[in-house]
Amino acid sequence: MHLISLQPPPSEPETAPPERAEDAYKALRYLMDVRKKRRQVSDRGAFDLDTVVQQALGSQQRRREAEDRRDFLIHRIKQLTPWGSFRLPPLQELGGYRLWFYCLPLRQMGAVDELGLPWQEIYRDNRFAYLVVIARDEPPHDLMPVPRIRTGAVPLEQLQHELEQAEIALEELNAEHQALSRWVFLLSQNLARAEDKAALSYAAAQTRETEGILIVQGWLPRHELERVERFGREHALAVLREPPGPDELPPTLFDNPPLLGGGEDLVSFYQTPSYRDWDPSLVVFFSFALFFAMILADAGYALVLGVLVAYYWERMGKTPKGCRFRLLAVWVLGASFLYGVLVGSYFGLSPPPGTLPAGLHVLDLNDFDAMMRISIIIGCLHIVLANGAAAHRIGRFPENARPLGWLAVVAGGMLLWLSWQRHPLLEGLGAALLVVGVVLVGLLASRRKVVSVKTGLLRLLDGLAALTNLTKIFGDVLSYLRLFALGLASASLAITFNQLAAQVEGAFPGLGLLLGILILVLGHSINLGLAIISGFVHGLRLNFIEFFNWGLSEEGYPFRAFAKKEMER
Repeated sequence: MHLISLQPPPSEPETAPPERAEDAYKALRYLMDVRKKRRQVSDRGAFDLDTVVQQALGSQQRRREAEDRRDFLIHRIKQLTPWGSFRLPPLQELGGYRLWFYCLPLRQMGAVDELGLPWQEIYRDNRFAYLVVIARDEPPHDLMPVPRIRTGAVPLEQLQHELEQAEIALEELNAEHQALSRWVFLLSQNLARAEDKAALSYAAAQTRETEGILIVQGWLPRHELERVERFGREHALAVLREPPGPDELPPTLFDNPPLLGGGEDLVSFYQTPSYRDWDPSLVVFFSFALFFAMILADAGYALVLGVLVAYYWERMGKTPKGCRFRLLAVWVLGASFLYGVLVGSYFGLSPPPGTLPAGLHVLDLNDFDAMMRISIIIGCLHIVLANGAAAHRIGRFPENARPLGWLAVVAGGMLLWLSWQRHPLLEGLGAALLVVGVVLVGLLASRRKVVSVKTGLLRLLDGLAALTNLTKIFGDVLSYLRLFALGLASASLAITFNQLAAQVEGAFPGLGLLLGILILVLGHSINLGLAIISGFVHGLRLNFIEFFNWGLSEEGYPFRAFAKKEMER
């Protein structure tokens, strides 16, 4: 279950038990910082999780304090070194006079002569003169061009002695840090147990006990209900179930096939849809794969990334998220390879005529009109899908008139644009859809009830205000042109690096071959890195900004089950 707290919120939130084993993770990160770790202990009987965590965190705190003390002493000694080693005499021995210390720039030495007070130069370098002024009270700030130096009462030799002791103490703490590193293996193996302990403590703070009866409340997936009720019967527990009320907001639990679960991680990276909204993870999964492929626009680059995924395949399979990510990578790189074959780009090279790859080359990145048309069509379909899903979620007309209207506007505008002066029938259909969409948004987007002339005018104004989003939806569609632009830029850079390498090889016989290879490796590495960054950033941006803006209405929070993480075998 996703627990619902039955306790009032604490007056001091920082005193509430943490939901995760934060101390255990902090301790493990601290011990992992040791470069040369001690021999790892494998005997679980000699390991106590709480003791090791407290020892590691205590060592970390003492080490920080020792480092802060050492840094302070180093800074203080650096400040006092020009003054030499001295001890301030007692105030009564000076007859009420005090010593005032100044570090004066050499160009401002004339200000001391105007003081009318005795002074002594202690030390001088190429920039400053270190002076001591004798006076009962601090010299006026308007007479001295710089503030006084606060030397403190601790002499230099004592500070140096304290620094030596601080360095020794820090060495001992570093040795303690290294000695504690012997527990890294067992600590990492017992993180699940630490998580269970923290989760149990957190859950205990969410429950309520009244007259000897313990009450636990939470949200439960419908498919788990039978199992919980059976558990209640077996242990003589009272189990009450209620469907979510109209004013309640349950957590959002994604439910997708394992092969397509990577879309959940992509969606959650930006926001969690509301419980009463629809699940966009499958759409984001496939659209991200398509957008990344169009931006990468090279089959050779897709093969290189595929080799990297294959190399890390087993390592990624050790965690559920890693498994989902590697499956997402397979879909994304598969789409990238297929699109690279269609545009005929292999590390910026085109396949020779008459070959099978040449026969599969059906898209030309240099055909600007066609590629821009494809990008805009994809953008229109993406936003049509978003509004269609939003209309389906709402379900009833005229409540869903707004998304239906925008769907008609985008679909009609696309048909009108594609068939302009070429297909009269499609052109008329597009114009009709466009008009119907504008009417739906203008007249039915507002939920204001018309009971008088005033409310009717206000409803009309609401519709006009809603129609101002015409410019926004037009701009969102044009945003998908970045797919063509970034893909063209990636392909152009690959071709440019190939040409540079060929020119260098021809200009410098012998050595030119080595230089050309270096240009190819470095250039394509840079281009591949830029393409990966662009693919992730813009591939996700088109989903999170343009698509979510028209398809999702509210943000929710993720379902987090209170469950045991450590499994006993």
